Amino acid sequence: MASDVRVAVVGCGYWGKNLVRNFAELGALEALVDAHKPSVDALIAKHGGRALSFEEALADANVHALAIAAPAALHYTLAKRGLEAGKHVFVEKPLSLEVEEARELCAIADRLDRRLMVGHLLQYHPIFLELKKLVADGRLGRLQYVYSNRLNLGKIRREEDILWSFAPHDLSMILSLIGSEPDKVEAVGGYYLHDAIADVTTTHLSFPGGERAHVFVSWLHPFKEQKLVVVGSDAMAVFDDGEAWERKLLLYPHKVEWKDGMPVPLKADPVAIAVPQDEPLKQECQHFIDCARSGETPRTDGREGMRVLSVLSRAAESLRQARGTPAVAEAPAASAAKPRVAKDYPGVTIHETAYVDAGVEIGEGTKIWHFSHILGQVSLGKRVNIGQNVVIGPKVSVGNDVKIQNNVSVYEGVTLEDGVFCGPSCVFTNVNNPRSEVARKSEYRPTLVKRGASIGANATIVCGHTLGEYAFIAAGAVVAKDVPAFALMAGVPAKRIGWMSHVGAKLGADLVCPETGRRYRETGLNTLEEIV
Repeated sequence: MASDVRVAVVGCGYWGKNLVRNFAELGALEALVDAHKPSVDALIAKHGGRALSFEEALADANVHALAIAAPAALHYTLAKRGLEAGKHVFVEKPLSLEVEEARELCAIADRLDRRLMVGHLLQYHPIFLELKKLVADGRLGRLQYVYSNRLNLGKIRREEDILWSFAPHDLSMILSLIGSEPDKVEAVGGYYLHDAIADVTTTHLSFPGGERAHVFVSWLHPFKEQKLVVVGSDAMAVFDDGEAWERKLLLYPHKVEWKDGMPVPLKADPVAIAVPQDEPLKQECQHFIDCARSGETPRTDGREGMRVLSVLSRAAESLRQARGTPAVAEAPAASAAKPRVAKDYPGVTIHETAYVDAGVEIGEGTKIWHFSHILGQVSLGKRVNIGQNVVIGPKVSVGNDVKIQNNVSVYEGVTLEDGVFCGPSCVFTNVNNPRSEVARKSEYRPTLVKRGASIGANATIVCGHTLGEYAFIAAGAVVAKDVPAFALMAGVPAKRIGWMSHVGAKLGADLVCPETGRRYRETGLNTLEEIV
């Protein structure tokens, strides 16, 4: 049966495909948004729905809500735009990478009366819900200690450390069980595969009511373990997600008595707690739909996500202090300069793992995210957003309001004017015939990307060419010649297959923007101008 709340899933990869399946089974799937067309086509063939761009999803009146499963660095931007477009928004954890951004999202959701929900999946697991009921009903007595182990060999990441990748679910459960925020957070970590990325962390929490907790996470563990242990004054309970369903929740009626001034444990056999089986993700998706329909506050709303984010941030700061120095990406051997940090640039956000060389100019409002490196003699304009694992420079000029997505290198000789968009893993070159054993720095050829142009994911821009204003380069295209203004380019080598408007809408035969009504005219075989 079709739902009256229609959802567009943004990001249909490793985890997003599971959201697609569940929203489809609930009759709520309206659209899929992802740059990788083969994946989208395969999911649509299996589950239905329509393929839309993100801009199309925002503008589509049949899309009432967004479910975002994009990289964490994009969560804030995508969620904000979704809320401002009047959509209800579900965001996979974490809500954002900064507490202030999370607070802003909550304020926008309140102001526009939209539901904002965070994907803390285990809070929708029937086993955890039964465990929480045991605690609330007093079956364990006074809550004393909670600890969790989330261990595995992989999935090893390079855009975030183990704390941000594994711990949010456990912190969400612990905060929910105890019902308050910790007044003390301490964390220690092990850095084995990379100097700046923790592979193993243990986080210790102390709460105002006297409760204690710890979270142990690792992706360098010989076997998988996902276990939550809750210790009370009258009994103990274990949620072991690695066990068969009927033994996932065990109640141990252990007690500790004091005899002659000494604590004496009184052990008892465990009791399996029967819980009806259901898929947690389906319950989570249904809850989001129900809240969007009814206006009720989600169980894991934006403020719950912000509380978890706050604890994560405090733990990350504790990790840095434990190491004695700020965690920064490894600098190239040629650079002896110390990394510049955000305090050197008022109004600028620089993630602690980013590296900024001396001699860099950065405009107010710019954000530089995880593991990016800005080399010397680079000029970044105002409100530039630089994603994860980006390298810029040396001697590169970037204008205002430019967005550079993850895994992009902008080499010497490239100029990006205002409003340019560079999609994930797009490629710039600066020499035509590179050889590892032949130095050709004197042969660098300049590349100019003019105002408002967009470059799709995995596209390649061969050096020595100009991309005209508001040109649009399709994902995977290879540009080997100058590109006219407003041209839509696709293929290898790229050829013009149409025209695009200022806002990135494809123009039809009438050359009228379907979104804004702005009118254009061809003034030559490969030239277009706006009719003023």
